[in-house]
Amino acid sequence: MSARASLVLAPVARLLAAALLIGGCTKEEPSSEALGTADERTLQKLRQEVDRVNQGGRQAHGPEATRGAPNAQLAGLAAGLEEAAPRQLGMPEGNATVHVDSVAVKLTGLESSHSAKGSGKMSVTTEELFLRVQFVTQNVGPKPVTLDLESVTVVDAQGASYVLARDAQVLAGTRPLRRTWAPEERADIILLFELPPPALREGALHLIMQGTGGEVRIPLR
Repeated sequence: MSARASLVLAPVARLLAAALLIGGCTKEEPSSEALGTADERTLQKLRQEVDRVNQGGRQAHGPEATRGAPNAQLAGLAAGLEEAAPRQLGMPEGNATVHVDSVAVKLTGLESSHSAKGSGKMSVTTEELFLRVQFVTQNVGPKPVTLDLESVTVVDAQGASYVLARDAQVLAGTRPLRRTWAPEERADIILLFELPPPALREGALHLIMQGTGGEVRIPLR
């Protein structure tokens, strides 16, 4: 996961307060009314940025993006966590079942989001996008089969490869990643990757799994 990602452990108000205080104190203390007005303006700007990015816009990196608070991008995304729902992505045409050794694999869901949430109050946030890939598996062979899901990657149209987003996977994905399927055993698997937004919008996207027979490519788009 990129160094820009951070764990979100505090309410929106606390995150905004921290963002405002990081910039340092001035010699003259502003009034509580002035602080309230500044907080409202900052919150409004951050939420507007979250809405813009969620609609497919690029992250802003100029002076306007950081005016008012350092780390405004992540602060803005964190502020919008309660408002921004994961985006459901369309399934690939055909969505055929593939086989990794004797394990049948079929894609059942795709989502993108700036945050990944666990079962508790913790979540992890990124300026990029988390791609949540869900699929159902079943060992259709007569013997147990072991697969190492840690090696699974996503490859975009330009050939760039993306490994698992470790923090997000631990928080909201399938564990453990090295597992054995008994004959006829079924299992739902959730894997999370961190991708730049253009990789999700442009061209083909494939999930790459490794079996004893070599590489298996599963179309995601």
